Amino acid sequence: MLVFTNHNRIIRYYFYLLFIYTHAYESMQGSHSEAAAHCISAMASSIPKLLLLLLCTYLHTLVAHGGYDLQSYKVLHAGALKSATINCSQPKVTPSSGGVTVPLHNRHGPCSPVPSTKAPTLEEMLRRDQLRAAYITRKYSGVKGGAGDVEQSDVTVPTTLGTSLGTLEYLITVGIGSPAMTQTMLIDTGSDVSWVQCKPCSQCHTQADSLFDPSSSSTYSAFPCSSSACAQLRRSHQGNGCSSRSQCQYIVKYGDGSSGTGTYSSDKLVLGSSTVKNFQFGCSQSESGNLLKDQTDGLMGLGGGAQSLATQTAGTFGKAFSYCLPPTTGSPGFLTLGAATSGFVKTPMLRSSQVPAYYGVRLQAIRVGGKQLSIPTSVFSAGSIMDSGTIITRLPATAYSALSSAFKAGMKQYPPAQPMGIFDTCFDFSGQSSVSIPTVVLVFSGGVAVNLASDGIILGSCLAFAANSDDSSLGIIGNVQQRTLEVLYDVGGGVVGFKAGAC
Repeated sequence: MLVFTNHNRIIRYYFYLLFIYTHAYESMQGSHSEAAAHCISAMASSIPKLLLLLLCTYLHTLVAHGGYDLQSYKVLHAGALKSATINCSQPKVTPSSGGVTVPLHNRHGPCSPVPSTKAPTLEEMLRRDQLRAAYITRKYSGVKGGAGDVEQSDVTVPTTLGTSLGTLEYLITVGIGSPAMTQTMLIDTGSDVSWVQCKPCSQCHTQADSLFDPSSSSTYSAFPCSSSACAQLRRSHQGNGCSSRSQCQYIVKYGDGSSGTGTYSSDKLVLGSSTVKNFQFGCSQSESGNLLKDQTDGLMGLGGGAQSLATQTAGTFGKAFSYCLPPTTGSPGFLTLGAATSGFVKTPMLRSSQVPAYYGVRLQAIRVGGKQLSIPTSVFSAGSIMDSGTIITRLPATAYSALSSAFKAGMKQYPPAQPMGIFDTCFDFSGQSSVSIPTVVLVFSGGVAVNLASDGIILGSCLAFAANSDDSSLGIIGNVQQRTLEVLYDVGGGVVGFKAGAC
């Protein structure tokens, strides 16, 4: 201790440096290991090794026991708030034996295979998103019961199959026919019937690829009215089936008034290096409304109904699929059919026999900044669905109020900003190269805790959640909160899984 006694001034100087580094890291809110690494790299050249060890041990003790819960915050860098580095290379994914993975891109980003168009403003996206969320809620408007609402829905499936393609953001590229014709299609876990535009088309929108030409495919077949596939389509989707024509007709109607009609058909589907025979889809030959403004070739349904891609390919790839939605428009994600089911945290999947398209989960709690919010479990009794087509997560009103209050309390260093559309918890990040935000963890049935990426917490400069009108409405886990997670839909195992940092 003689050294310390004779060098009091030096000790005080180094502890002053430690104080500076500690408070710098408190503002950045990194992890324990980050703080230790920074301490070593920054001071190793000037501090005696024994003293360095003592100082870094002190720092770790201070962080772990002195109230600095650095792991309860995330750093959101300026690139996530404004622009980000473009990287269109495909993430490495390992499907299960016999599975297949295809790239997935944001339709408005530089990696998109469709022609570049002006992306809608955030305000416009939120407006469209509110319409979709309201439509989904109406589907379940007659639901009765408690925590099993998603399983016990009494609602009748309406003839309207969707709201608008305007909220759908993610694309895959497939081949249809023999020889295969490239088609770029939006994906949607809330839809069953897949469709593409076909020749001859009396009224179709301009698209990236050539219209699918049934007459050029040696494996194309239109379903007759007497087919079991047409009968199943009639049973599951009212308004579809046969009219005066001998071929099975399908129609998709959207809540914004747009629609598409055509022939229900089958053909060979090419996904990466794999081929699916007799894939059922709608061959669209006439459209109206906002569908005429779209530029994609069609829609690929990933819902739980009989007509969806996931259900039709279950015999080929197995009853599990997964996807990862990228954090930015300038990075890629993926869709895997025949997904490996290990390495995920899993929660039970809830299903509705009346609305089979949707995959339900039960949210139980929310943590903000490492602390669980005081929300009665009964608040979440209406259940929630996972939806790739809804942008923003909808929470019961009571749960959202608690989340918003706790998040604001952790963001006092940033001035509040004016609300934006459905967002009422916004901040002024002017002049900031990075911001520290409290962690947000969604806890699902079985204690499954999903720690959201920073890109899944803030959108623009606002908390990326919205409130339902009450606590009895169905919740929705939107695609912003799903970003960077590999989300597993293991229909055979009856679970939904989550794996962090997959893309």
